Amino acid sequence: MAQPRISASLPPDIDPTKAAVAFGRRALPKLKEQLQSPELLTQQRALMALCDLVHDPEKVYQAIALGFLDSLKTLLVHQDQTVRHKTTEVLSVMALHSIGREGLIRSGVISALTGLLDDPVDICRKNTHQIFAMLARLPEGAGAVLQARLIPPLVLKLKMELEEILELILDTLSSCLRVEISEALAAGAVAVLKEKLSHPCTAIRSKAAWVLLEISSHAEGKIALCREEVIPVLVSLLQDPQPEVQVSSAGALVFAMVTPQGRSSAMDAEAIPPFLRLVAEETSRARVSALQ
Repeated sequence: MAQPRISASLPPDIDPTKAAVAFGRRALPKLKEQLQSPELLTQQRALMALCDLVHDPEKVYQAIALGFLDSLKTLLVHQDQTVRHKTTEVLSVMALHSIGREGLIRSGVISALTGLLDDPVDICRKNTHQIFAMLARLPEGAGAVLQARLIPPLVLKLKMELEEILELILDTLSSCLRVEISEALAAGAVAVLKEKLSHPCTAIRSKAAWVLLEISSHAEGKIALCREEVIPVLVSLLQDPQPEVQVSSAGALVFAMVTPQGRSSAMDAEAIPPFLRLVAEETSRARVSALQ
């Protein structure tokens, strides 16, 4: 069943006028002053102007040097939903730049964002998970997510979040579980991911299989996949109509079948015929995994 898209539009009662941006070097210092203003409208306008400025990596560098991240972390817990929305948007735009990602990781933004996992506003949660996914692509970011003990709550959110956010959570888990999987296994991640393999959304099926690939690259992950009887489901996905699902499933199976128990489970699920079909398809992106 299709779900509504998460809207980034502001509430109808919010004045979208941006703050007047000062000229030259004074622009960012002035906005920082306005972010700390006791007037709500001044804060909102400053955040809207800042959203535009941080598309420029030079402005991101200057903002970090001026200490904007501390001010933004404070605004993450603001009672006004528009302030939280635009603050997470500013941080997500900053995370698009290399200098921004490094600054966000160093400043502890990941830990500061954990309180927004249960935010009642969809766009705040979406922006939060976009930041996690982008930062986790860096080894330091993945380590920070693990250190913040975010894996168990992310696994829990897989059971209840909107489709758009589910994809972002799977991206984050894929990056982090490449490093360490013990907390994910303890949180029951394999069973939850097994359910997502039958999700109607192609991207979610594919990304769930890819996270299982990362899990099965670890010895204890291979055992968990066999215990939860995931391998037969992955074998069935070799015949999925979507190539990206086939690729992810084939890759996960390659790792899982390293062990005798994994090979036995794959043989019982009759994995050879679908693998042979993938090998025979010259255009199949899963051919390499099938040949292995």
